[in-house]
Order: sequence, then structure tokens, then C-alpha cells
Amino acid sequence: MNKYIVVNQPEKWNFSIENIKVISSQEYLTNPEFSLLKKARIFNLCKDYSYQSKGYYVSLLAEARGHLPIPTVKNIVDLKALKLVRIVSDEFDDTIQQSLKNIKSQEFTLSIYFGQNVAQKYKELSLLFYKHFQVPFLRVKFNHTTRWNIQSIKAISESEIPAEHIESVQHFANQYFSKTRYDIPKLTKSDFDLAILVNPKDPAPPSNVKALKKFIELAEKMNIYAEIIEPKDLSRLSSFDALFIRQSTEVNNEAYAFARKAQQEGLAIIDYPDAILKCCNKVYMAEALQNANIHTPKTIIVHKDNKHVVLEKVGLPCVLKAPDSTFSFGVKKAKTETEYLELVSEMLKESDLIIAQEFCPSDYDWRIGILDDKPFYACKYYMAKGHWQIYNWKAKNKDNQEGDADCLPIEDVPKKVLNMAIKSAKLMGKGLYGIDIKVVNNIPMVIEINDNPNIDFGIEDNYYGDTVYSQILLALKKRLD
Repeated sequence: MNKYIVVNQPEKWNFSIENIKVISSQEYLTNPEFSLLKKARIFNLCKDYSYQSKGYYVSLLAEARGHLPIPTVKNIVDLKALKLVRIVSDEFDDTIQQSLKNIKSQEFTLSIYFGQNVAQKYKELSLLFYKHFQVPFLRVKFNHTTRWNIQSIKAISESEIPAEHIESVQHFANQYFSKTRYDIPKLTKSDFDLAILVNPKDPAPPSNVKALKKFIELAEKMNIYAEIIEPKDLSRLSSFDALFIRQSTEVNNEAYAFARKAQQEGLAIIDYPDAILKCCNKVYMAEALQNANIHTPKTIIVHKDNKHVVLEKVGLPCVLKAPDSTFSFGVKKAKTETEYLELVSEMLKESDLIIAQEFCPSDYDWRIGILDDKPFYACKYYMAKGHWQIYNWKAKNKDNQEGDADCLPIEDVPKKVLNMAIKSAKLMGKGLYGIDIKVVNNIPMVIEINDNPNIDFGIEDNYYGDTVYSQILLALKKRLD
């Protein structure tokens, strides 16, 4: 397998590693050679992993390309989640207290390089943090009150390594990169009490109140204890055996923190953290669909270096999407070149990469519900009145904010639409997905792969009824079995 170390500035890379090529983040993100590469392990040592930075996108696109990144996007996001850091603090407490008991000062900084520290006595503690976060260069700060507490955990860049540590880090690096396997935490299985996560303040909830009541009612009939929980209930999650997320999912909101904690504690989940990370980022989706040869509207990943040539491929009008746009939020249409340049300039201030897509008007989109690789409902979603999208949040009349919908038997869906939906969902792994497909000039094309799709009473259940709900509950039960 090809191995690449990805850094911001290869010319400043100080370490000599055999049989591994050092490349820049810009090259990995924009050179088509890497998009086509089939087998590669990517060691992402960028100086910044913040959300939607180049470091973030290196790991995200590596996963979309079928490469094996360290750290994964999941690891990167874990570092930013304060709730998860607190959970880690509790889980590692015995080892922390034992390892630091002889330190006399009130503060201590642990620098972890490829899972090791320059002092052998901190080997166990360093390995514990590395196995959990999988970040090559990590710095953990502790303070002491009545006991040692984690103050902060952050990834550091090569430039932040003290000069006196360089020789040791060189040795650690050579040990690390000579390995053929890299530690990944294993998950466990358990029994059945179900938490359904709902945010009462959600502007676009994925299930209406009647649907939530249906889930509770059918869970009881299937001998499952089900309870609605809210974002404030994270500390209670470990008392359940399964988690079903029914609030809008984003990488930076509490839904991800719940999914990640549930995964770490071995709960059955719909949906997995990986599904949230992948589906919530349109850049990942564009790359994954392209690599799988799944037809989409003409799509290009836009960055500051190519923004002036994008219209040559996608034309006008064109649709611009923020990487984490959901429910039509963060999706814009540019009708003119001037409007395009204005929108792109604004959107690139928020993210290093965005999506530009050919505008393909249609009266409706197919929505195929896929659960663990199998279709279980099918709808036609019509565009909002006088609008080009299913949702029009700017409509003054609330009734005009959302288009109508028809629910149909799966056998009435054109075979090529159904097959495309199944193939697309498989890119994201097992889980619950809503695949949006347009058919233009008799050609189906995937518009979106949605994690956490709508299951609303009176819409998605209009043909199959209670079966839609029981299939999801059964899938959670199977995960536990």
C-alpha cells in the first residue's frame, strides 16, 4: 500500500522516513492523481485540523477516496467536542492519577508523538490518549486541584515540537511508520433500552410529533423500552442500550456528540457518527459519488485557485452548496457570473472548499428511504410553490415553505432509480439514509445522500404505514443481537 505524509509545507518537514512520500495538503486536495489512487494510507500531519480547514479536508477526502487516513475525521471532531473530552477525563481517571502522582507542580503538559512520550514513565498514559484520539502529534494539559484534571487536549503541528524532543520524535516516527497495522478501538454489543434524541428547538425536525408517538407506541408492542431524551441528557445516555437520533444532525451540534459517545459505549445506533460526518459534508459526498461512477449533475469542488474556471464546467445558473448544508439551508443559486463570484467569495470565507453544481430543474425529486442497504419507503417530493427547491424557508406563508409529497409502493419506482439509490447508500455504510434522485431527460442522477432522513407521520408512512417505524426498531434490535 502507498503511504503518504501530508503536511502544509513539505519543504519544512524535518524528519527522514523511508518508503513514504511527503506531499502538501494543497496537492492532495487538488491534484487529480490522488483522487484516482486506489490504495493509500494517508498520515495527515497538517498544522490545523479545525472544521473545514485544509487539515480537516485531507482526512475527509481521504475517506471519500477509499484511502485510510490517520487521524480520521471522527478523531479530529472528537478533539473539538468538550463533552467528549470530559468523558475521556472520567474514563482515564485512574491511569491519570497514578501516572502523575509524583509531580509536585500544579500544572503538567504531556506531549504525545506517535503514541509515545520522551519519558518512559508516561508510556501507558500516552498510549491511552493516542489509541482514543489517533492523532499523531497531541498535547494534553493537566492541572491539579484536589486531584489531576484534564485542562485541554489539542493536536499540535511539527513546528510546535521543542528542539530537545526532535531526536526522540525522529526515532518514534521511524518506529511508527514501519508498522503494517494501526490500532483502532473495538466496539462492544449490549441489550435493549432505547433513547430517542429530540431537540424541541429544532427548526426542521426529521420526525413530527405524531411520528415520535408512533415510534414509542410500536416500541412498546415490540417489548422495547423507548424514551424521548433531549440534548441536556448526554450524561444519561450510558443508561440506555440503543440510540435513535431524531434531531437535525450536524458535525458541530450535540447530535454528533451523542452518536460518538453511544459508539464508544457500545450502544446500538441509528445513525452512526461516520454517517453524520460523511453525509453532512457535500465535499465528501461529491468525491465519493464521483469515485463510485454514480451519475450526478455536473459537480466541481471549488477552492480559491479554481473559482474562476468553475462556470466553464457547470454553466449558469448554478447551485452552490456549503459543505454542511442541510434541509436547503446553505444552498444558493447563482443566475449570473457576478452573482456567482459574490456568493463564492462569501462562502469560501467559511470553508476552504465548497460545491458548485449544474442546475437541473425538475417538478419533483425521488426520495428513496434505505435502511441497512434495503429500500423501505419511496416518495416523490415536489418543489415548494414558486420555488426551485423542496424547501423555501423565505416564503412568507408557512404553508408554502414546503412542497407536497406522494408516497408510493417501492415496486412503482423505476428500476434504475431504485438501483442507484441502493448503490449510493452503500457508499456510506449500514444505516438509515434518504437518497434524493432527479430524473432529467430520462437520466437519473443523485442530488443528495441524507443521513437522518425524514420519517413523518402522514408522509413517509403513507403507503407502508406502521412497517416503516417497526423496520427501524427491528434494525436497532438486530444491531444488539
